[in-house]
Amino acid sequence: MDKEKIKNKIQQNLAFIKEEIKELKLLTQPISPENSIGRISRMDAINNKTINDRALLKAEDKLRKLELAIVRVDEEDFGKCRSCNGVIQEGRLLLIPESNTCVSCASKK
Repeated sequence: MDKEKIKNKIQQNLAFIKEEIKELKLLTQPISPENSIGRISRMDAINNKTINDRALLKAEDKLRKLELAIVRVDEEDFGKCRSCNGVIQEGRLLLIPESNTCVSCASKK
């Protein structure tokens, strides 16, 4: 397993997710009641805010997992499935570097 390649992928993903979180934080700011938009537009804005709030939570969760992965990548047991203790395929780790289960165990969930 090429841990250096995986480490680089994690660092790229960290940079991307941090940028995404910045953008989502701007989109999830409270909607001012003084804002002179129509009722339908306000409802649409509230709905969009709710969707962006959920996206922000998911992005922050992924950030935590990536930060944990960057710390663990140099550990000996990195790349081992937490469920079956088998090897997580390198392709899976390159695609989803925060993954801690193999494809087989992940598909059972």
